[in-house]
Amino acid sequence: MISPAWMLPVSLVLFVLGIILFFVKRDLLTMFMAVEVMLNAANLAFLTFARIHGDLSGQLIVLFVITVAAAEAAVGLAIILLVFRRTKSIKADDLGRMKG
Repeated sequence: MISPAWMLPVSLVLFVLGIILFFVKRDLLTMFMAVEVMLNAANLAFLTFARIHGDLSGQLIVLFVITVAAAEAAVGLAIILLVFRRTKSIKADDLGRMKG
């Protein structure tokens, strides 16, 4: 069994990697995946704290975060698809052409 002392640093590393990936890559799909990695890192931290304290409230929060992430995935992918149909590109820098 993995100790909770190891889960928090793993969560922190995942969250930092998600932040770095979000700001370095200018591709909408990669940015979208970086947000998902950050949400999963937050879920891991919530589960770790729930396990440390022996409380189920952290697991309940994770359930809500997963629900929000599923809705975000559906809406986010639909927006990315519409942007691709209009600009024929999924680069974030090309979104400025959609003004007007």
